[in-house]
Amino acid sequence: MQAKFAFGGAALAMLLMAGQGAFAQTTEDHPDKIYYKGVAVTVGGFAEGAGIYRSRNDVSDISSNFSRIPFRNAPLAHTSELRGTARQSRLSLLIQGDVSSSTHVAFYSEFDFQAAAQTSNSSESNSYVPRIRHVYGTLDWDDYGLHLLAGQNWSLLTMNSKGITPRNEVPPTVIDGQYVPGFVWARQPQLRLVKDWDRTLWAAVSLENPQTTFATPATGILSTASGVSVLTTATGVSGFDSANSLSINHLPDVVGKLAYEPTLGDAYPIHLEVFGVWRSYSDRINIAAGNALGLPASIGNASADGLGFGAGLMATVIPKWLDIQASVLNGYGIGRYGSAQLPDATLRPDGSIAPINETIFLAGGTLHATPQLDFYVYGGGESQGARFFDAAGGHFGLGNPAANLTASACTTEGGTCAPNVRRVNQITGGFWHKLYTGAFGQVRIGAQYSHTELTAFAGASGFAPATSEEMVFTSIRYYPP
Repeated sequence: MQAKFAFGGAALAMLLMAGQGAFAQTTEDHPDKIYYKGVAVTVGGFAEGAGIYRSRNDVSDISSNFSRIPFRNAPLAHTSELRGTARQSRLSLLIQGDVSSSTHVAFYSEFDFQAAAQTSNSSESNSYVPRIRHVYGTLDWDDYGLHLLAGQNWSLLTMNSKGITPRNEVPPTVIDGQYVPGFVWARQPQLRLVKDWDRTLWAAVSLENPQTTFATPATGILSTASGVSVLTTATGVSGFDSANSLSINHLPDVVGKLAYEPTLGDAYPIHLEVFGVWRSYSDRINIAAGNALGLPASIGNASADGLGFGAGLMATVIPKWLDIQASVLNGYGIGRYGSAQLPDATLRPDGSIAPINETIFLAGGTLHATPQLDFYVYGGGESQGARFFDAAGGHFGLGNPAANLTASACTTEGGTCAPNVRRVNQITGGFWHKLYTGAFGQVRIGAQYSHTELTAFAGASGFAPATSEEMVFTSIRYYPP
Protein backbone atom coordinates (compact mmCIF):
# COMPACT_ATOMS: atom_id res chain seq x y z
CA MET A 1 0.00 0.00 0.00
CA GLN A 2 2.92 2.36 0.73
CA ALA A 3 4.10 1.89 -2.87
CA LYS A 4 0.71 2.87 -4.21
CA PHE A 5 0.60 6.06 -2.15
CA ALA A 6 4.21 6.81 -3.12
CA PHE A 7 3.22 6.59 -6.76
CA GLY A 8 0.22 8.82 -6.11
CA GLY A 9 2.45 11.40 -4.44
CA ALA A 10 4.86 11.32 -7.38
CA ALA A 11 2.00 11.80 -9.84
CA LEU A 12 0.67 14.70 -7.79
CA ALA A 13 4.10 16.31 -7.74
CA MET A 14 4.33 15.94 -11.54
CA LEU A 15 1.00 17.71 -11.89
CA LEU A 16 1.93 20.60 -9.63
CA MET A 17 5.10 21.10 -11.67
CA ALA A 18 3.28 20.85 -14.99
CA GLY A 19 3.47 24.62 -15.37
CA GLN A 20 1.65 27.82 -14.62
CA GLY A 21 -1.36 28.53 -16.79
CA ALA A 22 -1.34 25.19 -18.60
CA PHE A 23 -5.12 25.41 -18.91
CA ALA A 24 -6.72 28.12 -20.98
CA GLN A 25 -10.22 27.39 -19.64
CA THR A 26 -11.77 29.45 -16.90
CA THR A 27 -13.80 28.39 -13.92
CA GLU A 28 -16.88 29.64 -15.75
CA ASP A 29 -16.17 27.16 -18.55
CA HIS A 30 -15.88 24.26 -16.11
CA PRO A 31 -17.63 25.20 -12.85
CA ASP A 32 -17.13 21.66 -11.49
CA LYS A 33 -13.32 22.05 -11.47
CA ILE A 34 -10.91 23.92 -9.25
CA TYR A 35 -7.85 25.43 -10.94
CA TYR A 36 -4.50 25.76 -9.18
CA LYS A 37 -1.14 26.56 -10.82
CA GLY A 38 -2.12 25.10 -14.17
CA VAL A 39 -3.81 21.93 -12.98
CA ALA A 40 -7.52 21.11 -12.77
CA VAL A 41 -8.83 19.50 -9.61
CA THR A 42 -12.17 17.67 -9.58
CA VAL A 43 -13.62 16.47 -6.28
CA GLY A 44 -16.29 13.78 -6.54
CA GLY A 45 -18.17 11.04 -4.78
CA PHE A 46 -21.51 10.62 -3.08
CA ALA A 47 -23.11 9.97 0.29
CA GLU A 48 -25.41 6.95 0.40
CA GLY A 49 -27.94 5.61 2.84
CA ALA A 50 -28.80 2.06 1.76
CA GLY A 51 -31.16 -0.63 2.99
CA ILE A 52 -30.62 -4.38 2.55
CA TYR A 53 -32.99 -7.33 2.91
CA ARG A 54 -31.95 -10.93 2.25
CA SER A 55 -34.23 -13.93 2.60
CA ARG A 56 -31.31 -15.93 4.03
CA ASN A 57 -28.80 -14.50 6.46
CA ASP A 58 -25.45 -14.06 4.70
CA VAL A 59 -24.12 -11.83 7.50
CA SER A 60 -22.91 -9.45 4.79
CA ASP A 61 -22.97 -5.70 4.34
CA ILE A 62 -23.73 -3.97 1.01
CA SER A 63 -21.44 -6.38 -0.90
CA SER A 64 -23.11 -9.80 -1.14
CA ASN A 65 -21.25 -13.10 -0.87
CA PHE A 66 -22.97 -14.92 -3.74
CA SER A 67 -21.14 -18.25 -3.48
CA ARG A 68 -21.76 -18.63 0.26
CA ILE A 69 -25.53 -18.46 0.47
CA PRO A 70 -26.23 -20.94 3.30
CA PHE A 71 -27.69 -24.36 2.54
CA ARG A 72 -30.64 -25.64 4.57
CA ASN A 73 -28.44 -27.53 7.05
CA ALA A 74 -27.14 -24.16 8.33
CA PRO A 75 -29.20 -22.30 10.97
CA LEU A 76 -28.56 -19.03 9.10
CA ALA A 77 -30.50 -20.42 6.12
CA HIS A 78 -33.64 -20.23 8.25
CA THR A 79 -33.22 -16.60 9.27
CA SER A 80 -33.46 -13.47 7.16
CA GLU A 81 -31.20 -10.42 7.16
CA LEU A 82 -32.09 -6.73 7.40
CA ARG A 83 -29.43 -4.03 7.47
CA GLY A 84 -28.92 -0.34 6.92
CA THR A 85 -25.55 0.94 5.78
CA ALA A 86 -23.73 4.03 4.59
CA ARG A 87 -20.44 2.25 3.88
CA GLN A 88 -20.72 2.45 0.08
CA SER A 89 -20.46 6.25 0.31
CA ARG A 90 -17.53 7.35 -1.79
CA LEU A 91 -14.88 10.07 -2.08
CA SER A 92 -12.79 10.76 -5.19
CA LEU A 93 -10.17 13.20 -6.39
CA LEU A 94 -9.04 13.75 -9.98
CA ILE A 95 -6.10 16.05 -10.81
CA GLN A 96 -5.27 16.75 -14.46
CA GLY A 97 -2.61 18.81 -16.17
CA ASP A 98 -0.93 19.37 -19.53
CA VAL A 99 2.82 18.90 -19.70
CA SER A 100 2.53 20.12 -23.30
CA SER A 101 -0.19 20.46 -25.93
CA SER A 102 0.12 16.75 -26.71
CA THR A 103 1.25 15.26 -23.37
CA HIS A 104 -1.17 14.98 -20.48
CA VAL A 105 -0.78 13.73 -16.91
CA ALA A 106 -3.44 12.81 -14.36
CA PHE A 107 -3.78 11.41 -10.85
CA TYR A 108 -6.97 9.73 -9.62
CA SER A 109 -7.94 8.35 -6.23
CA GLU A 110 -11.22 6.91 -4.97
CA PHE A 111 -12.15 5.50 -1.56
CA ASP A 112 -15.17 4.09 0.21
CA PHE A 113 -15.81 2.67 3.69
CA GLN A 114 -16.41 -1.04 3.12
CA ALA A 115 -13.12 -2.38 4.49
CA ALA A 116 -12.62 -4.14 7.79
CA ALA A 117 -9.19 -5.26 8.95
CA GLN A 118 -9.84 -8.99 8.81
CA THR A 119 -11.67 -8.84 5.47
CA SER A 120 -8.93 -6.88 3.68
CA ASN A 121 -7.45 -9.14 1.01
CA SER A 122 -5.99 -9.27 -2.49
CA SER A 123 -8.46 -11.74 -4.00
CA GLU A 124 -10.46 -9.34 -6.17
CA SER A 125 -10.87 -5.77 -4.94
CA ASN A 126 -7.59 -5.42 -3.00
CA SER A 127 -9.66 -3.80 -0.25
CA TYR A 128 -7.12 -2.71 2.33
CA VAL A 129 -7.92 -0.23 5.07
CA PRO A 130 -8.62 2.55 4.25
CA ARG A 131 -10.69 0.97 1.52
CA ILE A 132 -8.78 1.87 -1.64
CA ARG A 133 -10.85 1.49 -4.77
CA HIS A 134 -8.48 3.36 -7.07
CA VAL A 135 -5.14 5.13 -6.68
CA TYR A 136 -3.27 5.59 -9.95
CA GLY A 137 -1.53 7.99 -12.28
CA THR A 138 -1.66 8.23 -16.06
CA LEU A 139 0.44 9.68 -18.85
CA ASP A 140 -1.01 10.23 -22.33
CA TRP A 141 1.01 11.02 -25.45
CA ASP A 142 -1.43 12.16 -28.17
CA ASP A 143 1.20 12.27 -30.93
CA TYR A 144 1.91 8.58 -30.52
CA GLY A 145 -1.51 7.35 -29.35
CA LEU A 146 0.14 5.89 -26.23
CA HIS A 147 -1.34 5.77 -22.74
CA LEU A 148 0.43 4.59 -19.56
CA LEU A 149 -1.29 3.77 -16.27
CA ALA A 150 0.37 2.73 -12.99
CA GLY A 151 -1.33 2.11 -9.65
CA GLN A 152 -4.53 0.42 -8.51
CA ASN A 153 -7.43 0.48 -10.97
CA TRP A 154 -10.04 -1.78 -12.51
CA SER A 155 -8.41 -4.80 -14.13
CA LEU A 156 -7.90 -4.56 -17.88
CA LEU A 157 -10.37 -7.48 -18.09
CA THR A 158 -13.16 -5.17 -16.91
CA MET A 159 -15.49 -3.97 -19.67
CA ASN A 160 -15.00 -0.44 -21.02
CA SER A 161 -17.57 1.79 -22.65
CA LYS A 162 -15.15 3.91 -24.66
CA GLY A 163 -11.79 2.74 -25.98
CA ILE A 164 -9.48 1.39 -23.30
CA THR A 165 -9.33 4.38 -21.02
CA PRO A 166 -9.64 4.69 -17.24
CA ARG A 167 -12.88 5.94 -15.67
CA ASN A 168 -14.82 4.57 -18.63
CA GLU A 169 -15.37 1.10 -17.14
CA VAL A 170 -18.96 -0.11 -17.01
CA PRO A 171 -19.82 -2.01 -13.84
CA PRO A 172 -23.50 -2.98 -13.60
CA THR A 173 -25.51 -0.03 -12.29
CA VAL A 174 -26.84 -2.03 -9.35
CA ILE A 175 -26.85 -1.08 -5.66
CA ASP A 176 -25.21 -4.32 -4.52
CA GLY A 177 -21.53 -3.55 -3.91
CA GLN A 178 -20.49 -6.96 -5.29
CA TYR A 179 -22.40 -6.23 -8.51
CA VAL A 180 -23.83 -9.31 -10.30
CA PRO A 181 -22.58 -12.90 -10.71
CA GLY A 182 -21.08 -13.05 -14.18
CA PHE A 183 -19.50 -9.60 -14.06
CA VAL A 184 -15.78 -9.88 -14.93
CA TRP A 185 -13.68 -7.52 -12.84
CA ALA A 186 -10.98 -6.86 -10.28
CA ARG A 187 -9.44 -3.75 -8.76
CA GLN A 188 -5.73 -4.31 -8.24
CA PRO A 189 -2.29 -2.72 -8.67
CA GLN A 190 -1.04 -2.87 -12.24
CA LEU A 191 1.19 -1.40 -14.91
CA ARG A 192 -0.71 -0.87 -18.16
CA LEU A 193 0.28 0.32 -21.63
CA VAL A 194 -2.34 1.18 -24.26
CA LYS A 195 -1.99 2.09 -27.95
CA ASP A 196 -4.80 3.57 -30.01
CA TRP A 197 -5.17 4.17 -33.75
CA ASP A 198 -7.39 7.22 -34.38
CA ARG A 199 -9.29 6.30 -31.20
CA THR A 200 -11.11 3.63 -33.16
CA LEU A 201 -8.89 0.59 -32.64
CA TRP A 202 -7.19 0.01 -29.30
CA ALA A 203 -4.67 -2.53 -28.01
CA ALA A 204 -3.47 -2.90 -24.41
CA VAL A 205 -1.38 -5.09 -22.15
CA SER A 206 -1.31 -5.02 -18.36
CA LEU A 207 0.82 -6.65 -15.64
CA GLU A 208 -1.47 -7.08 -12.64
CA ASN A 209 -1.22 -8.12 -9.00
CA PRO A 210 -1.58 -11.92 -8.67
CA GLN A 211 -3.54 -13.90 -6.06
CA THR A 212 -4.80 -17.50 -6.14
CA THR A 213 -7.88 -18.89 -4.41
CA PHE A 214 -8.06 -22.61 -3.66
CA ALA A 215 -11.12 -24.83 -3.39
CA THR A 216 -12.10 -26.22 0.01
CA PRO A 217 -12.65 -30.01 -0.02
CA ALA A 218 -16.25 -31.20 0.14
CA THR A 219 -17.46 -33.50 2.93
CA GLY A 220 -15.56 -36.78 2.67
CA ILE A 221 -12.98 -35.46 0.18
CA LEU A 222 -9.28 -35.06 0.98
CA SER A 223 -6.82 -32.32 0.04
CA THR A 224 -3.75 -34.47 -0.61
CA ALA A 225 -2.71 -38.08 -0.09
CA SER A 226 -1.27 -39.26 3.21
CA GLY A 227 2.37 -38.26 3.49
CA VAL A 228 1.99 -35.31 1.12
CA SER A 229 1.80 -31.83 2.65
CA VAL A 230 1.49 -28.60 0.69
CA LEU A 231 2.06 -24.92 1.41
CA THR A 232 -0.35 -22.89 -0.75
CA THR A 233 -0.83 -19.80 1.43
CA ALA A 234 0.79 -18.01 4.35
CA THR A 235 -0.71 -15.82 7.06
CA GLY A 236 -0.16 -12.08 6.90
CA VAL A 237 2.92 -10.56 8.52
CA SER A 238 4.10 -7.06 7.64
CA GLY A 239 1.32 -4.84 6.28
CA PHE A 240 -1.27 -7.67 6.27
CA ASP A 241 -3.74 -8.81 8.91
CA SER A 242 -2.53 -11.98 10.64
CA ALA A 243 -6.05 -13.44 10.40
CA ASN A 244 -5.77 -13.57 6.60
CA SER A 245 -3.81 -15.87 4.31
CA LEU A 246 -2.25 -14.89 1.01
CA SER A 247 -1.22 -17.20 -1.80
CA ILE A 248 2.36 -17.79 -2.89
CA ASN A 249 2.80 -15.54 -5.92
CA HIS A 250 5.82 -15.46 -8.21
CA LEU A 251 4.59 -13.88 -11.48
CA PRO A 252 2.00 -11.19 -12.28
CA ASP A 253 -1.24 -11.89 -14.09
CA VAL A 254 -0.74 -10.81 -17.72
CA VAL A 255 -3.87 -9.34 -19.35
CA GLY A 256 -4.28 -8.30 -22.98
CA LYS A 257 -7.19 -6.58 -24.71
CA LEU A 258 -8.25 -5.34 -28.15
CA ALA A 259 -11.15 -2.89 -28.57
CA TYR A 260 -12.84 -1.71 -31.75
CA GLU A 261 -15.52 0.96 -32.09
CA PRO A 262 -17.42 1.01 -35.38
CA THR A 263 -20.56 3.08 -35.76
CA LEU A 264 -23.80 2.47 -37.62
CA GLY A 265 -24.35 6.02 -38.69
CA ASP A 266 -23.68 8.73 -36.12
CA ALA A 267 -26.30 7.61 -33.64
CA TYR A 268 -25.52 3.91 -33.09
CA PRO A 269 -22.09 3.54 -31.46
CA ILE A 270 -20.81 0.00 -30.84
CA HIS A 271 -17.99 -1.04 -28.56
CA LEU A 272 -16.43 -4.46 -29.14
CA GLU A 273 -13.74 -6.14 -27.04
CA VAL A 274 -11.71 -9.34 -27.02
CA PHE A 275 -9.43 -10.08 -24.09
CA GLY A 276 -7.33 -12.76 -22.46
CA VAL A 277 -5.42 -13.47 -19.28
CA TRP A 278 -2.44 -15.70 -18.48
CA ARG A 279 -1.79 -16.67 -14.88
CA SER A 280 0.85 -18.67 -13.01
CA TYR A 281 0.24 -20.41 -9.67
CA SER A 282 2.78 -21.75 -7.21
CA ASP A 283 2.98 -23.96 -4.13
CA ARG A 284 5.61 -25.86 -2.14
CA ILE A 285 5.25 -29.63 -1.79
CA ASN A 286 6.76 -31.88 0.89
CA ILE A 287 6.54 -35.58 0.03
CA ALA A 288 7.52 -37.79 2.97
CA ALA A 289 9.08 -41.21 2.72
CA GLY A 290 6.46 -43.98 2.81
CA ASN A 291 3.70 -41.76 1.45
CA ALA A 292 0.45 -43.33 0.24
CA LEU A 293 1.28 -42.69 -3.42
CA GLY A 294 4.62 -44.46 -3.32
CA LEU A 295 6.46 -41.35 -4.52
CA PRO A 296 10.11 -40.73 -3.69
CA ALA A 297 10.67 -38.37 -0.79
CA SER A 298 11.28 -34.79 -1.89
CA ILE A 299 10.72 -31.13 -1.06
CA GLY A 300 10.35 -28.48 -3.73
CA ASN A 301 8.33 -25.80 -5.44
CA ALA A 302 5.77 -26.50 -8.15
CA SER A 303 3.84 -24.26 -10.52
CA ALA A 304 0.95 -24.43 -12.94
CA ASP A 305 -0.49 -22.11 -15.59
CA GLY A 306 -3.99 -20.74 -16.08
CA LEU A 307 -5.47 -19.17 -19.19
CA GLY A 308 -8.72 -17.46 -20.12
CA PHE A 309 -10.23 -15.77 -23.17
CA GLY A 310 -13.34 -13.65 -23.51
CA ALA A 311 -15.26 -11.01 -25.42
CA GLY A 312 -17.63 -8.15 -24.71
CA LEU A 313 -20.13 -5.93 -26.48
CA MET A 314 -21.77 -2.62 -25.68
CA ALA A 315 -24.23 -1.02 -28.07
CA THR A 316 -26.84 1.70 -28.27
CA VAL A 317 -29.87 -0.06 -29.73
CA ILE A 318 -32.17 2.96 -29.63
CA PRO A 319 -30.40 6.33 -29.23
CA LYS A 320 -31.15 8.00 -25.88
CA TRP A 321 -33.51 5.12 -25.08
CA LEU A 322 -31.94 1.66 -24.87
CA ASP A 323 -28.35 0.45 -24.24
CA ILE A 324 -27.29 -3.20 -24.02
CA GLN A 325 -24.14 -5.04 -22.95
CA ALA A 326 -22.88 -8.62 -22.84
CA SER A 327 -19.62 -10.31 -21.91
CA VAL A 328 -18.18 -13.79 -21.45
CA LEU A 329 -14.90 -15.19 -20.10
CA ASN A 330 -13.94 -18.86 -20.25
CA GLY A 331 -10.78 -20.63 -19.18
CA TYR A 332 -8.85 -22.40 -16.46
CA GLY A 333 -8.02 -20.76 -13.15
CA ILE A 334 -9.98 -17.52 -13.64
CA GLY A 335 -12.33 -17.65 -10.64
CA ARG A 336 -10.91 -14.56 -8.92
CA TYR A 337 -12.17 -12.40 -11.80
CA GLY A 338 -15.86 -13.22 -11.26
CA SER A 339 -18.22 -11.55 -8.78
CA ALA A 340 -19.23 -14.93 -7.33
CA GLN A 341 -15.59 -15.64 -6.41
CA LEU A 342 -15.48 -19.32 -7.30
CA PRO A 343 -12.03 -20.84 -6.64
CA ASP A 344 -9.18 -20.73 -9.14
CA ALA A 345 -7.67 -24.12 -8.45
CA THR A 346 -7.69 -27.35 -6.47
CA LEU A 347 -4.92 -29.82 -5.60
CA ARG A 348 -4.05 -33.21 -7.03
CA PRO A 349 -3.24 -36.05 -4.61
CA ASP A 350 0.49 -35.36 -5.07
CA GLY A 351 0.05 -31.69 -4.11
CA SER A 352 0.42 -30.19 -7.59
CA ILE A 353 -2.00 -27.42 -8.58
CA ALA A 354 -4.93 -28.23 -10.89
CA PRO A 355 -6.61 -25.07 -12.33
CA ILE A 356 -10.40 -25.30 -12.54
CA ASN A 357 -12.35 -24.70 -15.76
CA GLU A 358 -14.87 -21.87 -15.41
CA THR A 359 -17.27 -19.87 -17.54
CA ILE A 360 -18.37 -16.37 -16.53
CA PHE A 361 -21.13 -14.59 -18.48
CA LEU A 362 -23.31 -11.50 -18.15
CA ALA A 363 -25.97 -9.77 -20.25
CA GLY A 364 -27.97 -6.68 -19.44
CA GLY A 365 -29.67 -3.56 -20.63
CA THR A 366 -30.64 -0.09 -19.47
CA LEU A 367 -33.85 1.64 -20.52
CA HIS A 368 -33.75 5.43 -20.29
CA ALA A 369 -37.48 5.92 -19.76
CA THR A 370 -37.10 9.67 -19.17
CA PRO A 371 -34.10 11.98 -18.69
CA GLN A 372 -34.59 11.44 -14.95
CA LEU A 373 -35.56 7.73 -14.81
CA ASP A 374 -33.56 4.63 -15.78
CA PHE A 375 -34.60 0.99 -15.52
CA TYR A 376 -32.03 -1.82 -15.70
CA VAL A 377 -31.97 -5.59 -15.81
CA TYR A 378 -29.05 -8.05 -15.73
CA GLY A 379 -28.76 -11.80 -15.92
CA GLY A 380 -25.51 -13.60 -15.30
CA GLY A 381 -23.80 -16.61 -13.88
CA GLU A 382 -20.58 -18.41 -13.11
CA SER A 383 -20.11 -22.15 -13.41
CA GLN A 384 -17.15 -24.46 -12.96
CA GLY A 385 -16.34 -27.97 -14.10
CA ALA A 386 -15.40 -30.85 -11.83
CA ARG A 387 -11.70 -31.41 -11.24
CA PHE A 388 -11.36 -34.58 -9.17
CA PHE A 389 -8.92 -37.45 -8.68
CA ASP A 390 -9.04 -40.89 -7.06
CA ALA A 391 -5.80 -42.44 -5.87
CA ALA A 392 -4.42 -44.68 -3.08
CA GLY A 393 -7.95 -45.48 -1.94
CA GLY A 394 -8.80 -41.80 -1.42
CA HIS A 395 -10.92 -39.18 -3.17
CA PHE A 396 -9.51 -35.74 -3.98
CA GLY A 397 -10.27 -32.52 -5.82
CA LEU A 398 -13.32 -30.41 -6.62
CA GLY A 399 -16.72 -31.88 -7.48
CA ASN A 400 -15.70 -35.44 -6.64
CA PRO A 401 -18.78 -37.69 -6.99
CA ALA A 402 -17.64 -39.68 -3.93
CA ALA A 403 -18.46 -36.75 -1.60
CA ASN A 404 -20.58 -37.68 1.41
CA LEU A 405 -23.60 -35.50 0.66
CA THR A 406 -26.98 -36.93 1.55
CA ALA A 407 -30.39 -35.31 1.26
CA SER A 408 -31.07 -35.74 4.96
CA ALA A 409 -27.76 -34.18 6.06
CA CYS A 410 -28.00 -31.28 3.61
CA THR A 411 -31.63 -30.40 4.26
CA THR A 412 -31.82 -30.96 8.02
CA GLU A 413 -30.72 -28.12 10.25
CA GLY A 414 -27.50 -29.11 12.00
CA GLY A 415 -26.57 -31.74 9.41
CA THR A 416 -23.01 -32.09 8.10
CA CYS A 417 -23.01 -30.87 4.54
CA ALA A 418 -20.10 -28.99 2.94
CA PRO A 419 -20.46 -29.33 -0.84
CA ASN A 420 -18.45 -27.78 -3.66
CA VAL A 421 -20.37 -25.07 -5.53
CA ARG A 422 -20.98 -25.89 -9.19
CA ARG A 423 -22.76 -22.75 -10.42
CA VAL A 424 -24.16 -19.42 -9.26
CA ASN A 425 -26.85 -17.70 -11.35
CA GLN A 426 -28.67 -14.44 -10.77
CA ILE A 427 -31.27 -12.26 -12.41
CA THR A 428 -31.68 -8.75 -11.07
CA GLY A 429 -33.44 -5.53 -11.97
CA GLY A 430 -34.07 -2.10 -10.58
CA PHE A 431 -34.29 1.61 -11.24
CA TRP A 432 -32.54 4.90 -10.56
CA HIS A 433 -34.49 8.15 -10.40
CA LYS A 434 -32.90 11.61 -10.32
CA LEU A 435 -35.14 13.15 -7.71
CA TYR A 436 -33.41 16.51 -7.74
CA THR A 437 -30.79 18.16 -9.95
CA GLY A 438 -29.76 21.74 -9.38
CA ALA A 439 -27.32 24.18 -7.84
CA PHE A 440 -27.08 22.11 -4.67
CA GLY A 441 -26.07 18.93 -6.50
CA GLN A 442 -28.14 15.86 -7.25
CA VAL A 443 -30.28 13.44 -5.25
CA ARG A 444 -30.92 9.96 -6.65
CA ILE A 445 -33.12 7.22 -5.28
CA GLY A 446 -32.98 3.61 -6.38
CA ALA A 447 -34.22 0.13 -5.65
CA GLN A 448 -33.02 -3.32 -6.75
CA TYR A 449 -34.42 -6.85 -6.52
CA SER A 450 -32.40 -9.98 -7.25
CA HIS A 451 -33.01 -13.72 -7.29
CA THR A 452 -29.89 -15.86 -6.88
CA GLU A 453 -29.60 -19.63 -7.27
CA LEU A 454 -26.64 -21.68 -6.05
CA THR A 455 -26.17 -25.32 -7.08
CA ALA A 456 -23.52 -27.72 -5.79
CA PHE A 457 -21.94 -30.84 -7.28
CA ALA A 458 -23.72 -34.11 -6.49
CA GLY A 459 -22.19 -36.58 -4.05
CA ALA A 460 -22.11 -40.36 -3.81
CA SER A 461 -25.85 -40.56 -3.11
CA GLY A 462 -26.62 -38.65 -6.30
CA PHE A 463 -28.04 -35.73 -4.31
CA ALA A 464 -26.93 -32.25 -5.45
CA PRO A 465 -27.47 -29.61 -2.73
CA ALA A 466 -29.03 -26.35 -3.87
CA THR A 467 -30.17 -23.11 -2.30
CA SER A 468 -31.54 -19.75 -3.40
CA GLU A 469 -31.98 -16.26 -2.07
CA GLU A 470 -34.11 -13.17 -2.64
CA MET A 471 -32.49 -9.79 -2.05
CA VAL A 472 -33.90 -6.26 -2.02
CA PHE A 473 -31.77 -3.12 -1.89
CA THR A 474 -32.78 0.53 -1.57
CA SER A 475 -30.56 3.56 -1.92
CA ILE A 476 -30.68 7.32 -1.44
CA ARG A 477 -27.58 9.08 -2.79
CA TYR A 478 -26.54 12.68 -2.66
CA TYR A 479 -23.97 13.89 -5.19
CA PRO A 480 -22.52 17.32 -4.26
CA PRO A 481 -22.26 19.95 -7.02
